[in-house]
Amino acid sequence: MTDLDLTKDHAGIEDTHAARRYFAKFAAITGHLTRVAAEMQREGRLTKLEARVLGTYVQMIGATFGALGLKYLMTGRAERSLGVLDIDRVESGFPTFREVLTMSNDSQEVDKHLEGMMSADALKDAMIGQIVGEQMIPTRLQFAMSQRLYYEARQAGGLFWAQNHPQAQWLENLPDGRRRYLIWWAVFDSQVNLPTLYLMTLEDSGRRGLPVDDRRWPEVQRHLMAQAVGGLKLVTIAKGFDTDFDDLHPKSLRRFHVGPMYSSAFTRQRGPLREVLEEARAPAGQDWALSWTEEALESERVEQERSGWFGTVEREIFALDPFSGRGVDTGATRTERAIIMPARPYQVLAEKNPPGFGQVRKFVVSDGGQVVSYR
Repeated sequence: MTDLDLTKDHAGIEDTHAARRYFAKFAAITGHLTRVAAEMQREGRLTKLEARVLGTYVQMIGATFGALGLKYLMTGRAERSLGVLDIDRVESGFPTFREVLTMSNDSQEVDKHLEGMMSADALKDAMIGQIVGEQMIPTRLQFAMSQRLYYEARQAGGLFWAQNHPQAQWLENLPDGRRRYLIWWAVFDSQVNLPTLYLMTLEDSGRRGLPVDDRRWPEVQRHLMAQAVGGLKLVTIAKGFDTDFDDLHPKSLRRFHVGPMYSSAFTRQRGPLREVLEEARAPAGQDWALSWTEEALESERVEQERSGWFGTVEREIFALDPFSGRGVDTGATRTERAIIMPARPYQVLAEKNPPGFGQVRKFVVSDGGQVVSYR
């Protein structure tokens, strides 16, 4: 029995219990993702700083789901004018971009909303009075409390926005007077309804350090956010950056797609994963799988290019995937796919061993919450 109408690409969760199961599922998944980042660091695939950055983004995604869970806590019970949580059940399994964008807009009025609401203590007292004195369920007061907690979560911050602007961290000074930085930023991609995370390592040959340069740093931030589109190839993004900033030299660019999430209760799977989840018949909370894709582009060498009458500038030459000529198509040096899933669905996946999954990395969550990596 499904929780949603599986004839629609986007579906609203209208049932209270279904909404709470959905948010509980994602709370567990985001918790596992932080362990995946730690495992990748242990294997040397992420530096300590990179693992911390990705872990922070995952926590922000989890906090966003927590806030949305408060907003829709009383779904199906009160204030139907609020609407229902809209999820993309075919492409991503995540809430739609509209939900995330609405949260961003809500932040602009959060103080005004809280000022016009009863305090949490006053709401609790009113609920007790209604339960004891009137012997009735204080549905409207419960809804008011859920909305207050939602706006308090918005006010506290630490959420994953539609746009999460670039930040930079100095890594080291190089012998030729240059400085090496790690830059990271993220978006909720409106085309596929998925969080997308970026990491760039670059060398700075400018006079002032990039993060404290009042001219270059705002320009870099604007440029990177404008190019944070999932449909653009990494090589297109990196070459555009390299061309626009003569004294900034991108040495690597990585993009992480968090999702899609597959669940027999909430999404319509296509291909082998649908059969795997159906055959697993896993209990509630374990009937899911989450894909995780990393694209990486690396600079292979540097060439000198004429600039003006007498000057020259460096231009990066990026290495593309040499296998079957696919690098030109993917625009990346390599692409690695992984899937995170509980032990029971993984057992079915291992037994069926469907085509195309041999090269997919598997992170398996044990009943105790430990994450084990399999090839």
